[in-house]
Amino acid sequence: MPAKLIKGAKVAERIRGEITAELNKLRRLTGFVPKLSVMLIGENPASLSHVANIEKQGEELGFLVKIYRLPTDAHQKEVVKQILKLNGDKDTHGIMLQLPLPGQIDERAVTMAMDPLKDVEGVHPINLGKLFCDEEGFIPSSAGSVMKMIEYTGQPILGKLAVVVGRSNIMGKPLSLLLLRRNTSVTICHTYTGNLADICREADILVSVAGHPGLITRDFVKPGAIVIDVGVTQIGGRLVGDVAFEEVRQIAGWLSPVPGGVGPISITMLFGNTLQAFKGITEL
Repeated sequence: MPAKLIKGAKVAERIRGEITAELNKLRRLTGFVPKLSVMLIGENPASLSHVANIEKQGEELGFLVKIYRLPTDAHQKEVVKQILKLNGDKDTHGIMLQLPLPGQIDERAVTMAMDPLKDVEGVHPINLGKLFCDEEGFIPSSAGSVMKMIEYTGQPILGKLAVVVGRSNIMGKPLSLLLLRRNTSVTICHTYTGNLADICREADILVSVAGHPGLITRDFVKPGAIVIDVGVTQIGGRLVGDVAFEEVRQIAGWLSPVPGGVGPISITMLFGNTLQAFKGITEL
């Protein structure tokens, strides 16, 4: 039997319902509306599209979204100055820095300037450190989205073996820590891992975020496994994932498509974090 599909829109819809219910309650208590401030530098087409989607979903959910635009040739000092200003703005509850940044701007330096209490993408080293130490903080929205997809299947994950192919600071590493929190056993791999297929084939939960189209074939997949494809690459005007979809669908128990998988959820998770920041900043 072909794998059941984990459609991001369905998962996001469920999360949006939870956010809306809590947001309405908090608005009645405080009279305030959470505000997300987004820094957009340059005219990258993918970034423009992503920010437009953030604005649209924010409006639908009942959040305030303000876009702060700087030109492609903006100096790093300008970006840091704007972020510091937003840090001190009592009406801004969450700050997001749209990536990628132009080459003249040091991403790490700009991220470090952000107030960790407003870092709703969970990319500041303090928030990543809190995740490592099992303390409360903002979780990277992309990694949190994958966890929501796994939960959506309704399959038990306690004591299961998870393999994550990818080791980035915003996905592979934090996702591994989130899985460990749920008492799974986790193996982190990457494209240089020897015997990658053999390791992946042992996984009850297999997540690939390597950015290598077609890397995960049926030989990598344990029958009945949950397979989450996050490795989106654009080829010939279309988006393709790390997973060879049609052949893996015949082996896996659950499978996320590309496009239509993790993408729709990550923006929703961003607003979930903004709501969390609002609750932390506002006196209830």
